[in-house]
Amino acid sequence: MYSGSSDGESHEAATQRKIPPVSSMLWVRNLRRYIGSGAGLGSEALMELETKRILLDIFKEKQQKSAEAGSIPSFYKKACIKPEEGSISHRVQRLAKYRFLKKQSDLLLNADDLDAMWVCLRENCVIDDATGAEKMNYEDFCHIASVCTEQIGPKCRRFFSPSNFMKFEKDESGRIAILPFYLYVMRTVSLTQARIDMSELDEDSDGFLQPHEMEAYIRGLIPNLAQLRDMPAAFVQMYCRIAAHKFFFFCDPHRRGKACIKKVLLSNCLQELMELHQESEEEVTDTEQAENWFSLTSAQRICDMFLALDKDMNGTLSKQELKEYADGTLTEIFIERVFDEHVRRGKTGAGNNREMDFESFLDFVLALENKDTPEGLTYLFRCLDLNGRGFLTTADIHSLFRDVHHKWIEGGNYELCIEDVRDEIWDMVKPVDPLKISLADLLACKQGGTVASMLIDVRGFWAHDNRENLLQEEEEPEEES
Repeated sequence: MYSGSSDGESHEAATQRKIPPVSSMLWVRNLRRYIGSGAGLGSEALMELETKRILLDIFKEKQQKSAEAGSIPSFYKKACIKPEEGSISHRVQRLAKYRFLKKQSDLLLNADDLDAMWVCLRENCVIDDATGAEKMNYEDFCHIASVCTEQIGPKCRRFFSPSNFMKFEKDESGRIAILPFYLYVMRTVSLTQARIDMSELDEDSDGFLQPHEMEAYIRGLIPNLAQLRDMPAAFVQMYCRIAAHKFFFFCDPHRRGKACIKKVLLSNCLQELMELHQESEEEVTDTEQAENWFSLTSAQRICDMFLALDKDMNGTLSKQELKEYADGTLTEIFIERVFDEHVRRGKTGAGNNREMDFESFLDFVLALENKDTPEGLTYLFRCLDLNGRGFLTTADIHSLFRDVHHKWIEGGNYELCIEDVRDEIWDMVKPVDPLKISLADLLACKQGGTVASMLIDVRGFWAHDNRENLLQEEEEPEEES
């Protein structure tokens, strides 16, 4: 009996030993393989599995980078490495740039093409009976486009797009004048040619011109500018230096030493320079010629002015020498502030020995002659801001005008109250904060140049005080003529 029972237990034990483990069963292995591949999971489970995998990869990547980084990672990397001069990459870069600019230049209309376009416009337009102006409707516009394409070529087709037609003012019949359209074409061609010429001089191809590159561009224009053809050869270098400085004064406000080509093309400076293309048959006075900074008369005036002020002929101006500018009408406190804010310290580091070089003098003259521009007013505001706080208080106005008042009395004028002038300035500016005047307030009031003149120049205050009489004198010759 006991032996039978013992045999049964031993049989069960033998049977249990023969059963393979669960992990080794084929169906278990297939199920695990099926689930592990993700094929048997739902969309949410798949998304969770994929998210875990991505996060794990990111974590491992960061760990690897942290292990490899032996120091603080750099936060500045050059956008591009300039190829060495004379290297193959440098030559290839210059050749590619030359071919690209040559292709763009070939797409431009030349002088003969522009003349042919003007002839086509005049031959296919209609005359307005009321005004006598030459006009064209959209059908004429399309017809002229076809004629010009046949005579000039496909390069003129882009000017005759529907969007260009819609840019111009139309009359009741939907017609536009041909002259504004032609001037638009000429200006587009001129600006594109200027951009190509400037890009050729842009050595590092970063879209900016350095001073010597801008001077080279102006030097190349001189033979084509009618009013500069007779310039003495010895004066060309100095002229280019003076002319280029105006571009940088207005197009490089942060004084980085380079001007953006796009900004130069859109500036009034280039338009003022291109005015010298016109040959003037009438006699022009020196005063009228001097109004254009780029005229030969103006450049010579600047040089003569600097040489006359430079008494010791050392090539720079001291504070005492600069006080003679404009017949000594500028205040002493303004001259002091100009040296504090806009004259670089010398190598010796002695503040009292600082002198103004020719470039700083050009900035000084440009600011005074363009006080109503944001660039000129910004230059002057830094001088008016006695404490460098970014705004002017009533105490600053009182301190600045005190020197003007002193020169005013010395000139034999009537006595005036400084507080009244201060209140008048406040009424002119109407600052946002009634207790202080900021640069933004001066720019917004449209009288910032007048306010600056009143505070730095006794002649400027006299002009403001006699503005009604001066206006009447200007109107009288017009009535006589």
